[in-house]
Amino acid sequence: MTSPKLSRTAPSTVTATTIVSSQLSVQTPGAGFTDLTAEVATFVREAGAREGLVTLFIRHTSASLTIQENADPSVLDDLMTALSRAAPENAGWSHDTEGPDDMPAHIKTMLTATSLQVPVLDGELTLGTWQAIYLIEHRARPHRREVVLQFVGAAG
Repeated sequence: MTSPKLSRTAPSTVTATTIVSSQLSVQTPGAGFTDLTAEVATFVREAGAREGLVTLFIRHTSASLTIQENADPSVLDDLMTALSRAAPENAGWSHDTEGPDDMPAHIKTMLTATSLQVPVLDGELTLGTWQAIYLIEHRARPHRREVVLQFVGAAG
């Protein structure tokens, strides 16, 4: 069996003396993906972040966060299809007070994420070439969503 060829940079050490927080308000158009990458990058710049970690936390139970491909829009379409298959509307859910899309939205949130962390190196998000940060709205109608952004690390 051939062993994989691995390499890594030398470890870097910083003293995490800075915590910067902000709340991002997002008006969604309804079900689908909203790209937050540029807004998070702006936050990192405004925070003066040099090296550390940015955390995103969505304050809702029927919308979520993910890091996904940003090159081919059909990926996002297919992901919405997969989530709809995993938690279909009108499947006999007992929680339906807010409509047939409410319980499926909670399930989709449970299957995805309500928080993300992205390392920051040299003042930049360390996302891969084809990665973007998305808010996923799981409800059919538009909503105003709140996302907490927080950088912890070294700034300057």
